[in-house]
Amino acid sequence: MFIGTDIVAIEAFRQQLAMPGSSFLEVFTAQELRVANARTDRAQHLAGRWAAKEALVKAWGQSLYGRPPVLADTPELWALIEVVPDTHGRVAYRLHGDVEKLLREATTALSISHDGDYAIAQCLLKVGDS
Repeated sequence: MFIGTDIVAIEAFRQQLAMPGSSFLEVFTAQELRVANARTDRAQHLAGRWAAKEALVKAWGQSLYGRPPVLADTPELWALIEVVPDTHGRVAYRLHGDVEKLLREATTALSISHDGDYAIAQCLLKVGDS
């Protein structure tokens, strides 16, 4: 079992989203953006999603300790990691493309929390017999 955690300062994240020419929105899927647009505080919501993506990549990186990364760190990579809510607001990962292929046998668990100026996410990743 591997763990990844990430924390995001919401106001700094909000400023990054608002920067002219920012490609930050490219890391989110159309569904993630639709869900965020329905929220009172879009940036706060997306900050939690960003933390969740980072948490998965960190847990995955731990599973590869001592070996090189298997995918390049590009906006396209991040968009292959989607955070989806169920009808009760609980979240899970939906993986796409090369990420889905590489983590097909993996099991994940995700938690996102917001408090004040911060969003935090934690991912548990089970790969094989880990």
